[in-house]
Amino acid sequence: MTPTDLPMDVRTTGKRNVLISGASIAGPALAYWLHRSGWAVTVVEKAGAPRTGGYPIDIRGTAIEVVRRMGILPRLRDAHIDSRRCTFLDADGREVTSVGPSAVAGSVEGQDLEVRRGDLAALLHGLVRDDVEFLFDDSIDTLGSTESPDSTDTLGTTDDPDQYGEYGHGVDVTFRSGRRRTFDLVVGADGMHSHTRELVFGPEEQFHRHLGYCFALFTLPNTFGLSRELVLWNTPGRAAALYAVGDDDELHAFLTFHRPTPPLDVLRDPEAQRELVATTFAGAGWKVPDIIDALRDADDLFFDTAGQIRMPRWSRGRVALVGDAAYAPSFLTGQGSSLALVGAYTLANALATHRDHTAAFAAHERGTRAFVAMNQALVGEGTATLFPTTARALEQRDAMLRDLVTLPSPPARPAHSALALPEFGR
Repeated sequence: MTPTDLPMDVRTTGKRNVLISGASIAGPALAYWLHRSGWAVTVVEKAGAPRTGGYPIDIRGTAIEVVRRMGILPRLRDAHIDSRRCTFLDADGREVTSVGPSAVAGSVEGQDLEVRRGDLAALLHGLVRDDVEFLFDDSIDTLGSTESPDSTDTLGTTDDPDQYGEYGHGVDVTFRSGRRRTFDLVVGADGMHSHTRELVFGPEEQFHRHLGYCFALFTLPNTFGLSRELVLWNTPGRAAALYAVGDDDELHAFLTFHRPTPPLDVLRDPEAQRELVATTFAGAGWKVPDIIDALRDADDLFFDTAGQIRMPRWSRGRVALVGDAAYAPSFLTGQGSSLALVGAYTLANALATHRDHTAAFAAHERGTRAFVAMNQALVGEGTATLFPTTARALEQRDAMLRDLVTLPSPPARPAHSALALPEFGR
């Protein structure tokens, strides 16, 4: 649906209307469920079109049930990346061991899924594109309060200080493009570095927990002869991986390194990022010099720090956060996309069952926060041992990996399936 298909103020239709910032995973998933419960939904996305590509992501545990209820589980099973092995190498490129991918990831073979991020995003966008208004190549600039009471507004109560003190009877949104609109609610689904969160809750630094690593992702030609496999090279404090998700001519490269404090000075400078990574991996063995050469020419480089977002609350007045914007768990947990899908479902369900948005936001947090906390805590249960920072820790990790060859597959992590989903709207 194009921006011209809807009037400037959707509230005139009598439907409750919501603006969602972000069209990656949490945003379109939330749009699907809110549209299903009768909301008029607008999604704003700073990119010019739905995002494609991206590193493969996992869908596990409770999130499998969410995509089943959305009707896209069969198509995601068709898109599942059926990797055959995960090979670990030492500093000289010699094989340490080779194990099944599920043994390393803690996933359940035959149930949990790994798909290209772009495939999941495309499926979600396809579900809602005919029912939801998308504003691409735009973003939220400012949020303001609608002060004048609307006699037809039945959301909330006047004794809620957040509701009328922060955003009155609606949220006035000014977009970067200059357009202005008013919405009953605004939801930030705009990622770990959420602009919506910064506008409403303040700077990211007060919510960000640095986990001691930086990483770089990009694609490069498959000149290494890899097929349906991941190869991971390690030395203490450094790791380089090549991932062939099929028999394609393209590989996903992943470089990560230990950094006790985040390099804030390079986070907005791609050339400085390339230099930092190249310097960090100088003198590395195996194929790492070739990977660094490819990094210098990559046009899809994504660089960031490994971190989590931890907030005391996920809403303020008529603005809420979902997915990484509210509770990013970090790539070390493998649960970012799953939490986004589950959080979108539980937030939409709360809004479907509580007419008062304040009560809905509170119910959503009560029902979901423990699940989020369990998954964020996975970084304290050995996940980061895949990237050891000392020679001793690397020896211990390699011994653990060798044991995996002879031991039965580990059970699924309880955190992945710890939340029982209510039937939607009940």
